[in-house]
This record gives sequence, structure tokens and C-alpha cells, in this order.
Amino acid sequence: MKIEFPLLKADDIEVKVKQVKKNGAIALLYKTARTDMRLLDEAVTPLGWEDDYREIKGNLYCTIRIFDEENGRWVSKTDCGIESREDGEGNEKKGEASDAFKRAGFKWGIGRELYSAPFTFLSVQTKMNDRGTYELANKLERYHVAKIEYDTNRNICALEIADG
Repeated sequence: MKIEFPLLKADDIEVKVKQVKKNGAIALLYKTARTDMRLLDEAVTPLGWEDDYREIKGNLYCTIRIFDEENGRWVSKTDCGIESREDGEGNEKKGEASDAFKRAGFKWGIGRELYSAPFTFLSVQTKMNDRGTYELANKLERYHVAKIEYDTNRNICALEIADG
């Protein structure tokens, strides 16, 4: 069973501001569960994979199984997620399930090239808030990957982040 998922394209990758400093912001690149589902569908068809969730000692785990037609069996990869999206609307568990799914997808190789992402510092305007920490001057500004290139080892060799 040999599956090689395609490299993520610029519009497959999201940009998140992780930390704001006096002179700019540190950004992280990530993929969404929707991207993983689409790539699984394209690589092995919607009927060629399945996912399952279980809780172990308070942690939510996701297993992604792909059917190995050569050997006539399901092959599984599992990982756990962490709660996120603390929005007061109960989406923390949804975020945990999504995180577990994406992490299991990494084990299959989906988006693993993101691990080669360079340190990404955005030179953007910031301001000090009432708590004495920095925040984006424009809290509504969103960033996206405008361009990404990979070397022959599937590592990121060029990256361009743009604002709205």
C-alpha cells in the first residue's frame, strides 16, 4: 500500500497569528480538517477511508483508516487532539475532534510538509492594550498564504504571506 498525498497548495493552508510582539506578530501555518477530508477523498475515494473517535483518560483520539486493496484490510493511524475554540458556545470539543482528525491525517502524511515551515514573523502594526501586552493594530486583519514552493524533499523552500 503506497499512498502519497499531494503537497498542500497555498489555498489549502491557513495562517494564524500565534503571538503579537511590539514590532510585529509570529504566525503559524495550519491545515483544516476539511482539507484532509478532501485529500483523502481524492487519494482513496470517499469509500476508501473512514474515521472513528474514542475518549481515553479524558483525551479524544481520532483514528483514520484507509482500505488497503492489495492486502484486503484496513490500515489505521491514530492521534489525539486538544480542546480549542474557547468561544463560550461549547465548540471546545468540536475543536478537539478536528485537531485529533488533523493530527491523524499528519500521520498518514497529509500536510506533513508544514513541519518544514520556516519561522514566520509578520512585520505588522501593533499596539499596547489595557493589559500591558501587544495586539494587532487592526484586530480584524486576516493573513493568507499567497505563494508556497517546495524542494525535491517536499520541504517548504519559498513562502509568501499576504494580508487582506
